[in-house]
Amino acid sequence: MVKSIFLFLSITIGLTILKTSVSTYSQDKVPIDKIVAVVGNSAVLESELIAEMMQFEAQGISLGDNPMCELLNDVLYQKLLYNQAVVDSVEVSEAQVEQELERRIRFFIQQIGSRERLEEYYGMSIEEIKDDFRDMIREQLVSQSMERVISEGVRATPSEVRAFYNSLPEDSIPIVEMELQLAHIVRKPPVREEEIQRVKQSLTEYRERVLQGERFSTLAILYSEDPGSARRGGELGFYGRGELFPEFEAVAFGLRPGEVSEIVETQAGFHIIQLIERRGEMVNVRHILLQPRVLSSDIQKVRNELDSIRNLVLNNEMSFAEAALEFSEHPSKTNRGVMINPYTGTNRFKSDEMEPRLFFKLNEMEVDQITEPMPKQTEDGKEAFRIIKIIDRREPQKASLSQDYDYIQKIVLNKKRHKVIKEWINDKIPSTYIYIHPKYQDCEFEINWLKN
Repeated sequence: MVKSIFLFLSITIGLTILKTSVSTYSQDKVPIDKIVAVVGNSAVLESELIAEMMQFEAQGISLGDNPMCELLNDVLYQKLLYNQAVVDSVEVSEAQVEQELERRIRFFIQQIGSRERLEEYYGMSIEEIKDDFRDMIREQLVSQSMERVISEGVRATPSEVRAFYNSLPEDSIPIVEMELQLAHIVRKPPVREEEIQRVKQSLTEYRERVLQGERFSTLAILYSEDPGSARRGGELGFYGRGELFPEFEAVAFGLRPGEVSEIVETQAGFHIIQLIERRGEMVNVRHILLQPRVLSSDIQKVRNELDSIRNLVLNNEMSFAEAALEFSEHPSKTNRGVMINPYTGTNRFKSDEMEPRLFFKLNEMEVDQITEPMPKQTEDGKEAFRIIKIIDRREPQKASLSQDYDYIQKIVLNKKRHKVIKEWINDKIPSTYIYIHPKYQDCEFEINWLKN
């Protein structure tokens, strides 16, 4: 398979460009609507393979002499996982789907510069982009959950890691790519009290209008700033406990059907909530979300503050760690501002674990240098700015047990998972309906998909 049996899990960033890629490709009169395979009840379109192939090409990744065969192999694996997940009732919540959609949209906004530029580039609204890929992302997340179920008991012990490393010939020891250790100071533009009062007054008026007989759903469509639910009249769908903001959840579970809450504040902004239905420990609600706006003058003020903080450090008036503790508005302030890699849980970042624009900027800098103020989107989607210092840079070198144990352990773990999953695939194929178009039956697949 392409790189490993887990490739499809890595095809997560970049999917929102696929529609444009496919439509462009179709101008060359390629038949993009052909069903090339079926696994259980899931069909694979040739357009899916073409789009993914173009995505890899755009990233400069070579898939060998038969890229369509390589990609089909991995898509068949994803479909097999999804088919079994349906049988075993493995599901993901709508909250997880929407969260993943939001994450990918934020990533592309950061890449292209703004929501407006992203919409202009694709010729559709953000919501239309989400609508195009919501089902595909849901299927991917379900497949990932199924894969975790299959391999959840796989472990790599220290003795296995040492034995694997010691068995490697000198010229086969993997090369660890360049890594950076980073620290940052984050500042958020303030939200003015008058702006908060404006939002609360608006929500109070909407609540009164509902109490006087207007439809909550109509007001949500007109005024809510949660685009994902506004088009559905503010309806979120059923959620269980622990899947919503705690403040939101506490109020939602205390409402009676049709009742409208007072104003609720969460990380996302300010809401009013109406309960549609409760089923045991699940609720379905509507909400109207309003978010206080940040003034452009306050945004510029934050940039100027970070410039001043940067100068304090550059002039040796205080250390970066001291400045982080005093000025940063990020939890890392108590740990000298050290950034933690969300993918690995460590304080080291490889190139593909950072936003490309950030990596290209940092790659030009030396240890102890500090960036100028740069925009950042916080975990709750709000605008902020930060300065980043390079604490350490480790150039590419051969992996060692002492410095790269986690990296080597991951290799061993993936090998063991690969074996378990391959055995699972061979066990499931005979009992699963699988069709492959004759055009692709001569592909040299790693798995014998047609052995049944």
